Amino acid sequence: MIRKALWLSATSVFLTLFTPAGHAEDRVVNVFNWSDYIDPTIVDDFTKKTGIKVVYDTFDSNEILETKLLAGGSGYDVVVPSGNFLARQIQAGVFQKLDKSKLPNLSNMWDTVSQRTAKYDPGNEYSINYMWGTVGIGYNIKKVKAALGTDKIDSWDVFFNPESLAKLKDCGVYVLDSPADIIPAALKYVGLDPNSTSPDDIAKAQEALMKVRPFIRKFHSSEYINALANGDICLAVGWSGDVFQARNRANDAKQGVEIGYSVPKEGAQMWFDQMAIPADAPHVAEAHEFLNYMMTPEVIAKSSNAVLYANGNKASQQFVDKALLGDPAVYPDDATLQKLYTVSPYDPKTQRVITRTWTKIVTGQ
Repeated sequence: MIRKALWLSATSVFLTLFTPAGHAEDRVVNVFNWSDYIDPTIVDDFTKKTGIKVVYDTFDSNEILETKLLAGGSGYDVVVPSGNFLARQIQAGVFQKLDKSKLPNLSNMWDTVSQRTAKYDPGNEYSINYMWGTVGIGYNIKKVKAALGTDKIDSWDVFFNPESLAKLKDCGVYVLDSPADIIPAALKYVGLDPNSTSPDDIAKAQEALMKVRPFIRKFHSSEYINALANGDICLAVGWSGDVFQARNRANDAKQGVEIGYSVPKEGAQMWFDQMAIPADAPHVAEAHEFLNYMMTPEVIAKSSNAVLYANGNKASQQFVDKALLGDPAVYPDDATLQKLYTVSPYDPKTQRVITRTWTKIVTGQ
């Protein structure tokens, strides 16, 4: 998923401070996380507290991360894949089991989330939840009202119905460049199991997406945040927290742009981004220190407050902004949870079908 807040300041991103060879006392941890997905002061504070320098790099798609991990020798110590990618990466031997004796803050984790992430990582042996959220619809309230005559969206029909999306073409539609998020949504919309691996079912999802493809301006997994905030587009299928970031940026800009977010009534995907340590991580001890620090309730709450996503740390909730904690689109109530589904990892054969299908959808051919 992932998607995410507050560009890291130059001082944070380059808190790498490369040191001359031979300084064995200099400790470092190499982190690869989603873009806009952390409060930048956390990185600074970790270094001040531990003396461990942080090389912090970012990506904006699971495919980019997976390519580096499967190639081996990435040099990263902590990475943040989404659950359905994590599962097959574990099978491929990409990660090492966590040394839980070095992670006392595991006691802060939330059973409700840990039970669901165990679908991807049985026993949560290899990973810890960082953030979680939903895939839904972000929209410019005024522009949607002008085009469709309604100021509230509650259904996937606004996206998958060609007649509806055609009316939004001119004001701009962006979609996640993420087949693992969009194809299950299409399957759900056409009445099929979002976890189906049947080529016939995937073909039906492709058909539904090809019908609306002419009205989609761009597929991208991060640019829609600013595009929504600036009023450059009127609808995006994206990750929940990204849309909330767009809403806050729009509010701060005071240009009259109002952003809404919908968890469609037909159902939406609940996704999980997991922190894990690659099998060939060069700084394993420092990686465990970083993970344990991130599970400090006040620390992970600070990140949630910045990136506007729920986290899997129960003890952090007393430090999460009350407005965020009380928003059912971020921390869903039971009724909303009942509408959410999770997506299982694709086997290699199905992944090839999904990749071919997605290429056809994105290119429109």
